[in-house]
Amino acid sequence: MPVRFLRHPQRVDALIAASGLLGGLLLWLMGLYYGKPVGGLPTWLSLVALVVMSGTELLRRRAPLTALAIGTAAVTLDICTGTLLATVVMYTDLVYAAVLYGSPATARRIPRACEIGTVVATLLALALMREPAALLLGITFALITVAPAWTGVGIRVHRDRAEAARLAAERTALLAELDRREAVGAERARMARELHDMVAGHLSAIAIHSSAALSIDEPGASREALGVIRENSVQGLAEMRRLIGLLREQAKDADEPAPTPTLAGLDALLEQARTAVRDDRFSFVLHDGRGPGALPVPVELAAYRIVQESLTNAVKHAAPGEVSVALARDDGALVVRIASVLGDRPGPRAPGAGAGLTGMRERVALLGGELAAGPAEGKFWEVRALLPVDEEETR
Repeated sequence: MPVRFLRHPQRVDALIAASGLLGGLLLWLMGLYYGKPVGGLPTWLSLVALVVMSGTELLRRRAPLTALAIGTAAVTLDICTGTLLATVVMYTDLVYAAVLYGSPATARRIPRACEIGTVVATLLALALMREPAALLLGITFALITVAPAWTGVGIRVHRDRAEAARLAAERTALLAELDRREAVGAERARMARELHDMVAGHLSAIAIHSSAALSIDEPGASREALGVIRENSVQGLAEMRRLIGLLREQAKDADEPAPTPTLAGLDALLEQARTAVRDDRFSFVLHDGRGPGALPVPVELAAYRIVQESLTNAVKHAAPGEVSVALARDDGALVVRIASVLGDRPGPRAPGAGAGLTGMRERVALLGGELAAGPAEGKFWEVRALLPVDEEETR
């Protein structure tokens, strides 16, 4: 219960006011004063100062400057009527609260004003009393004003630093969460590209040959189509298992690099496309002009996937003719060009999701390259990718 009570600032202020009032009443009833009334003022006026000071404690957080101004008048009356310790102690709390809860300008000015007031009070006491004992009055004035003011300054600085540290921690946590979400989004996009590039070709071949098997009523052709379907199904399943295995292995040991496709496998890609298209009028040609130098792994993977997706699109959309894949080095960059004859079919040979070009653009953008895809020379569809090669990353 006490802990819950102290969680409410207004209740704490009420407790301070009540304690000061009861303590002051007890001191007044016992006649415990720290001085004599000035000019024969009645001592009951100290009770008025006590009650007013207790009331100002209720304003110490909401209106600290107002409370300090009223409290200054009350403590002056108290000193002139005998000085109750409870009234003086509550006044020191008002000085402390004004620095702690006031504006930044108030927190800077009050300690300086208290210091100036202490010096002035000490000098006046020395001028009037002309005794060393006047220094004790200056020390007392400093304890009542300067000490609580600088205590408030110290607490306020500590509080502001704690608040700044909390805000910095929240900002760091927010940035970390944004980085995590960005990383998760990038990883999901990468996985989507890999899944699409690996499986789309096999599924396209399955769709094309299954359509042929349904439309051609020839046992030999149907048997051939079913063989191609089975082969692509097995290859697609193997690719899926490989990708799942890589993901699991990377989760267990992130330091071990995973094997990635390279441009050495382009011949196999072209052979797979020849099998999938099932039309002797198609030809697939590779012109490899990379030269003897090696390429960075990210560039090889991007080029491989771009060729893979372009061949898949050619199988689905191109008209009979030559499908050429050309690789060349040009001014520190790898140029990948895939050209096929534009088709005039009303629709593709196999349905697609339309994510192929998006995936290629994402891959090229990650490397800071350029990608162009569209009709060329009126009768060809051309995909041209320019992939910058960083020699420092070359294997």
